[in-house]
This record gives sequence, C-alpha cells and structure tokens, in this order.
Amino acid sequence: MKFDAPSVRLSDMDSLYFLSAARSAVGLIRNGNEDSALTHPQLIAVADGMGGHAGGEIASAIALEILARRSAVFTDVEMDKDSADDYFNSTIDEIDGALKVASDDDPALSGLGTTLTALFVRDNQAVLLHIGDSRAYRIRGASIEQLSVDHTVMQELLSSGTITQAEVAEHPQRSMLTQALMGSQALSIGLHVFDLKAGDRFILCSDGLSGVLTDKEIKTLVKSQTPQDAVAALVDATYINGAPDNVTIIVADLADSAPKQAAIEFFGTAAS
Repeated sequence: MKFDAPSVRLSDMDSLYFLSAARSAVGLIRNGNEDSALTHPQLIAVADGMGGHAGGEIASAIALEILARRSAVFTDVEMDKDSADDYFNSTIDEIDGALKVASDDDPALSGLGTTLTALFVRDNQAVLLHIGDSRAYRIRGASIEQLSVDHTVMQELLSSGTITQAEVAEHPQRSMLTQALMGSQALSIGLHVFDLKAGDRFILCSDGLSGVLTDKEIKTLVKSQTPQDAVAALVDATYINGAPDNVTIIVADLADSAPKQAAIEFFGTAAS
C-alpha cells in the first residue's frame, strides 16, 4: 500500500528536529510484514498491525497514512501549541473510525487493528501519542528510559504486583493487549509531554524488538553509533535471537536545524 506524503512546512522558530533512521523487517517466522513506520523532522511513528496478514497490513498502513496527512496541520507554524496537541491527539479517533469502515466494508478484515506510538517535536518538547505495546524509549547520557507504558495484561499485572518481571516471559497472556485501535472502542488516550536536551536519542519500535532484547541490550547496541548503524545493529540482534515477529525500529537523534526538505518517509507495510 503506497501513499503520497503531504507537504509540510517546518517552523522557523528556534526548535529541535529529528535526524532519523528506520527499518522494517519481516523476521524469521512470519510470512508477511504487518508493521509500518514513518519519519519526518518533527514526527516519528511506529504501528504494529494485527488481525491476520491482510488485516494487519491494512490497519497499520491506514494508521500512518492518516497520521501523515494530519501532520501537515499539527506541525504547521501557524497553529498554536494547544490546538496542535489537540489535533495530534484526535488522530486516534479518525484512525479508529477508518478501521471500522474498512472492517464493515470487507468482512474478511474483521478483527483488524493496530498499535500506534508516535512522537511529535514542537517548541523543544516531545509529545507522545501511544496506544498498544509498540514502545518509545529515550536514551539520555548513560540511561535508557521507556517513555511509553504498554497497554497489555502483563503491564497491568506488573503494576499491581501480581507477577514479577522474571515471570513475564513464561506467562500465557504475555502478548495480550488491553488497548489498541480496532474500530470498535471508545478510546480516551492522553498525550505525554517530555523535555528535550541536546544529545537525547529516541527509539521507537514494535514488540518484535522489545520482546526479544532487554532495555539494557538495546542501549548497549546503539551506544556511540549513528542512527543508521544503530538500526542495523538492533535488527541484526533480533535475527540472531530468532526474530519470531516482524521488527520495526526508528532511531532518532536531535538536530538544531531543519533539513532543507521536510519529506515524510514510510517504511514497512505503508511503503509497499
């Protein structure tokens, strides 16, 4: 599924921008890729589709096509911050509605859905929109921090103290989501805002990475690497460890000047 990227104006204000590299790979077990990713100087996003090969591909591609189209509005310098954040956040409602239409129009797509994890940079802040279990990390100095909170049964059990981290790998419900975009839910997802510092590195990924490598392993593999080499190292590591799922990764550093052309690039399903 191929989409034309919208034209986006970058702010002339004193801001920071993403300098990104990305890759989406099928893995060693799956027959197709249900993941999608996009990069732009002010926006990075990963979507992990579900609902069977065709349904998952379509769901993740729909999510990022809508996000890319709406980005022409919420990244525009003429829009005030509160309005931009509101419009960014309401992307999930349009995606959910589009998934319902797709499912209603084609019964074969019943059960389709997708995660969505997106970071939007504006006025030296990073704004996170997140639903599902695709993750956002920030590496700052010697530390790696998971910015997103998984919408999974496992996370709820961990947060309540019912199970320990050591028990997660063998738990029968380790992959069960509690929230996702599926065209059938009344969603209430809030934005999370993070400060930016020079030297910050952000990683967005599907659970094809986070389900195989620990946070410490991720941090070690990307240390002192360019974004391109960091992505390659992470994908290679998932394959060495069996790559049981599609794996999609964005590594983004901060730059203090905007590129001359603000192009949106798609990866994975959305680029095919």
